[in-house]
Amino acid sequence: MSTINDQYEIVIGLEVHAQLLTQSKLFCGDSIAFGAEPNTHVSPITLAHPGTLPKMNRQAIGHAIKMGLACHCEIENKNYFARKNYFYPDLPKGYQISQHTTPICKSGYVTVKTAAGEKNIRLNRIHLEEDAGKSLHDVDESNTAVDYNRAGTPLVEIVTEPDLRSSDEAFAYVSELRKLVRYLGVCDGNMEEGSMRCDANISVRKKGDEKLGTKVEVKNLNSIRNVKRAIDFEAQRLITMMESAETIRQQTRSFDANNGTTFAIRDKEDAEDYRYFPDPDLTPFDLKDEFINEIRATIPALPAERIKKYTEQYLLPDYDAQVLTEEKEFSDYFDTCLSEGGGEAARAKSIANWMLGPVKSWLNDNGKMISEFPLQPAQIAALIKCVDEGKLSFSTASTRLMQLLLQNPAEDPIILAEKNNLIQQSDSSALEPVIDAVLEQLADKVAAYKKGKKGLLALFVGEVMKRTKGKADPKKTNEIILEKLK
Repeated sequence: MSTINDQYEIVIGLEVHAQLLTQSKLFCGDSIAFGAEPNTHVSPITLAHPGTLPKMNRQAIGHAIKMGLACHCEIENKNYFARKNYFYPDLPKGYQISQHTTPICKSGYVTVKTAAGEKNIRLNRIHLEEDAGKSLHDVDESNTAVDYNRAGTPLVEIVTEPDLRSSDEAFAYVSELRKLVRYLGVCDGNMEEGSMRCDANISVRKKGDEKLGTKVEVKNLNSIRNVKRAIDFEAQRLITMMESAETIRQQTRSFDANNGTTFAIRDKEDAEDYRYFPDPDLTPFDLKDEFINEIRATIPALPAERIKKYTEQYLLPDYDAQVLTEEKEFSDYFDTCLSEGGGEAARAKSIANWMLGPVKSWLNDNGKMISEFPLQPAQIAALIKCVDEGKLSFSTASTRLMQLLLQNPAEDPIILAEKNNLIQQSDSSALEPVIDAVLEQLADKVAAYKKGKKGLLALFVGEVMKRTKGKADPKKTNEIILEKLK
C-alpha cells in the first residue's frame, strides 16, 4: 500500500452533523431526549399533519452562531430555510428543511495538530437543518419500522473544504471538532448515540495533479476510529481502480464496521437534484449584531487558549496541558484547584501531577467523569498544601488520606489526617532516636557507606520509614542521616 500511495495523493472533505443540545426540536416543542420509547416524542407538527406550521427554535440558532464564532466563521445576518426535496422515508413531510443559499456561517477554519505541525482545515460552511427519523430493519421480518422521535432534531452540518490529505488528519480534525462542540456546550459529541455523525468525501489523484479526482461519499460514520478506517479502505480501493484503469463513478457508499469495507448505496446526486426552494411556511430571519455579540460573550476559553496559558504562564509541559484540556470540566477543575491553592503558578505542576495521577486514576477505575468526583477542588488543594508543607508525604496523601476523604467527603483533610495519625514527623527530636537506632543496628552498612557505597543511603531512609510506619518526613530524614554519617 505504501509503495502505491507514494505516487498518489488522497483528497478528503468531511461533513460532520452535530445534534444541538436544545430541549426541543428545530421547528416544534417536541422533546429530543435520547432513549425514549419509539414514536413518543412526536406531535402533529413532527408528523406533518395538514394545517400545522413550524416555528423556529431560537436556542438552536444561537448554538449555530456560537459554533461559527468559535470556528472563525463569517456570520450571515440575513437567513432563510429551504426545502430539500429528496425523499426521506423517515421524515413524515417527505422532505427536509435545511439551509442552502444562505448558510448561517460561512468560511472559517479549525486548527489541528498533524505530524508536520499545526494545520488550518478550512470550512466551507456551517448550516442548520433538521435531522431525519430512524429506520429500523430488524424489528419486523417483512417490514421496515420507523421511529420518528429523532425527526426534526436540530443539527448543524459542518462542511470542510477538501483540505485533508490523510486518514490521520481526518482523525485529528474530528477529534478536535468533538472537543470543540463539547467545550461550547452545543452538542454532547456522543457518536455512539448518533448525536455526532460524519460523512467523508474521498478522491485520489496522481501527485502533482491539480485537478480533483472523482469523489465518493462514505455516509454515517459513527466513531472517529471508523472515519479513519473507512478513509483508509476507500482510498486504497480507488487507487487500485486507477491502477487498473477502471472508471470511478461518483457514488454514495456505506461502511461495514465488522469487516472494515465499504459498499455502494446509490449513485451520488448533485445539489440540483434536491430542488431546493425557500420554505413558504418559515419567514426569513435577520440576525442582529447585538444578538451575535451576546452569544460571543458566552464562549468559554477554548482548548488552544488554555494550552497556551498552561504552557507559557504556568510553565507546564505540553503533554500535561494537552491532557488537562481534553475536556472542559477537567480543565475547569484544574483551574479551580489552582485558585483554591492561592493561584500561584508555582503550584500548577503539583496540581497537574495530582489531576493526571491520583484523580484521573480514580476516574478511570470507576468509569466516572470529573463532575462525579466526590472531592471538591478545595480538598485537593488542601491535600497538595499538606504535602508542600511537609505534613504528609505524597504517597500517604495520595493513597491513604485520599481514600479516607473519598469515604468521608465532608471531612477537613488535615483533621482527618490527624484523626488517623498520618501527620508526618519532621521534628528532629522525634526522628533522631529512631535514626540512631537504625544506624547502630546497621553498623556494617554504615562502614560500607563510608567506603563509598553511597546507594546505601536509601536503605537507611527506608528502614526509618518502616519503623515510623511511613510517618517520617523523607526530606528531613535524609538531612539528619547525612549529617550523622559525616
